[in-house]
Amino acid sequence: MKNPLLKIFFITAFAGLTTLAAAQNKPGAEIHIKKAKGEIKLDGILDEPDWLAADAASNWFLNYPVDTAQSPFQTEARLTFNDQYLYVSYVCYDDQTPDLINSLRRDFDYERNDNVGVNIGPFNDRINGFFFVLTPAGVQMEGTVSGGGNSESSYNIFWDNKWYSHVVRYPDKWVCELAIPFKSFRYKALPEWNITFDRLDKKRNMKSSWIHTPIQYTTGSFAYSGQLVWDDPVPQPHTNISLIPYVAGGMAQNNEVDPKEKDAELRAGIDAKVSVTPSLNLDLTYNPDFSQVEVDQQVINLTRFEFQFPERRQFFLENSDLLANAGFPESRLFFSRRIGLVQDTTGLFSRVPIAFGARLSGSINKRWRVSALEMQTKEKLSSGLPAQNYVAATVQHNFWKQSSVSITYVDKQSLRVQAADSLKYFHESIFLKSNGNTSVPNTYNRVLGADLELLSVDNRWYSSAYFAKSFDQYKTDNTLSGGGFLRYSVRHVDVSGAATYIGENFNAEAGFVPSYGVYPGQVNVFTDIAYKMYPRNTGIVVMGPVFTASQTYLPTGTLTDRNYALGYRFQFLNTATLRFTYNYVFSKLTNSFNPINPDDYFNFISGEEYAWQFVNLTVQTDTRKTVNFTGQTSYGGFYNGTNWNVRGELSARYQPYGNIALRVDYNDVRLAEGYGAEKLFLIGPRLDLTFTDKIFLTTYVQYNNLLDNMNLNMRFQWRYQPASDFFIVYTENYLPATLASKNRALVFKFTYWLNL
Repeated sequence: MKNPLLKIFFITAFAGLTTLAAAQNKPGAEIHIKKAKGEIKLDGILDEPDWLAADAASNWFLNYPVDTAQSPFQTEARLTFNDQYLYVSYVCYDDQTPDLINSLRRDFDYERNDNVGVNIGPFNDRINGFFFVLTPAGVQMEGTVSGGGNSESSYNIFWDNKWYSHVVRYPDKWVCELAIPFKSFRYKALPEWNITFDRLDKKRNMKSSWIHTPIQYTTGSFAYSGQLVWDDPVPQPHTNISLIPYVAGGMAQNNEVDPKEKDAELRAGIDAKVSVTPSLNLDLTYNPDFSQVEVDQQVINLTRFEFQFPERRQFFLENSDLLANAGFPESRLFFSRRIGLVQDTTGLFSRVPIAFGARLSGSINKRWRVSALEMQTKEKLSSGLPAQNYVAATVQHNFWKQSSVSITYVDKQSLRVQAADSLKYFHESIFLKSNGNTSVPNTYNRVLGADLELLSVDNRWYSSAYFAKSFDQYKTDNTLSGGGFLRYSVRHVDVSGAATYIGENFNAEAGFVPSYGVYPGQVNVFTDIAYKMYPRNTGIVVMGPVFTASQTYLPTGTLTDRNYALGYRFQFLNTATLRFTYNYVFSKLTNSFNPINPDDYFNFISGEEYAWQFVNLTVQTDTRKTVNFTGQTSYGGFYNGTNWNVRGELSARYQPYGNIALRVDYNDVRLAEGYGAEKLFLIGPRLDLTFTDKIFLTTYVQYNNLLDNMNLNMRFQWRYQPASDFFIVYTENYLPATLASKNRALVFKFTYWLNL
């Protein structure tokens, strides 16, 4: 057998079915931790007596591509501590096969790098915690875990904090040492914590973990975690205050308003993190600035619905799940990007100045969590926005092993808005139509909701439900929203279904309801069924058919949308994937629109019915190769015409110092005569250079002919010490036809993280 990966695959699969099954570490397995008696030096040499005496998490099992065998390349993890640091060490046994390191950038792409990590549940609730991950090149990634760590959405990599590490590569292994300050994360001084370790050996496409985790579940799940037993008492948390001041400045020029005028600005602000209790944190911000946040990837949106961009701003991230997960994806009660950002007439987002904010979040005890936020924005007349105040709060009670019930309240208040000011403010979010034609200011919007989540101990069953009601000055009836979801997941079958109801006048202005303004109320029904097979003696890890169906009705029972998709998917041993799908779509329009340009072409009229079919092919090549591609193409009907779509990303790396990628989204839309025929495309080349693990340069160009805009964004970052950065960001928007500058800005930002 020439392919060494296939050879390992078959050997481990066979061995697992015969002799190794009894060696697995099962959920609840214990690892003990003792206080260090001497100094721990981060040098990649585990010769200190405290490391030699430490309990070892060994006998790691494969989770992927098979889950029936011990890993052929074992890992050992150990822990110790002193009054300031929690220490973790790994011995990752290996050979001299070159490591796969996609870049040196902090918070790297987890799925494209060899790495090893730990998930810590310091509240012992099997729901919430933190993770710390390292690559063989010493690149760090940390973040928060919510919802038991049972899905990709449970992991937030944008949370940032201070910790220290060192990695040494030897011919037969690589050794890591981590020193995580107790001040860097919230915890309870409990005698036991939840803990699990896992390792992604991407160069061999293998994933292993200390606790044997079935292939259909993620290795970071707290349902498949062990227990960290403190033989010596956990250090009692002390007052923990971090100050993060910043100084920023720059120059901006708007050529569309006045090419000769240049606006220079110098500003300063401060963030603070205060531990009210060991597990309850108070975040404060005054005059915050988010100019260093990475630019959004633009999209060509041919639907009638709003597209949701992710939150990347640090202030909103810790314990963000409490507010962000209120409701269902069709009806989120709170969406933090509503604060301090507004979409302009070109479809791009611009900044709304935030005056100050405060957020209290964390665990009160093992059973209770809370998150409460208040933010005050300043007036921005250029976008038609008055000063606004946002209040959002969630209280969550955890019960059983991994289940919870939550109550959420969201309040958005527009300040100093009077009826006489109706011409001054024109943003639709603060106006309602009264008596058919007259616009009147709606100065407040409030939402009250409840959520229930139930998860079985073994992760097989998951169900959730929510109920919400909105309140404002003029809408009093049909303001309810609610839904239920059920999923069953085992080795060969995944089945899920959901139903949601959104009332005609349900309005969550500080939330995310993508269909808001499209339907006069709606009922959604969704089903997803997947069957998985694990063929032996082939290069395929898993394959099987997939069927999805969704239908949308008006509350009167009228069918408005139907989407069916039947497909077949493959996951290959070499990391490649392939999926074919046949799709059927029916739409009875509830609003008039044109997906290309409603001003230049005939609009589809509300009440018209359309049905079409199309086929879709999704492919991902071997991601371990220097050059790889991820993309999809579809062709078929589109309303009263056709659309051929090709989108994807071609990327190449110069390991580990750089990546260059080209993202393309092309649509050849050909509608009936008079409705439009356009070739729409978005091109986004990106150059990502990581000179060291502390100095980065990213250059991103995006050309979108649907928005008639070309955007250039360059960001230089120097992490001169942990959690402290210096940024220089240059951005410019051009008219594509002439490359004439529409506007440009050059800004710098200096931040410093100070622990008191």
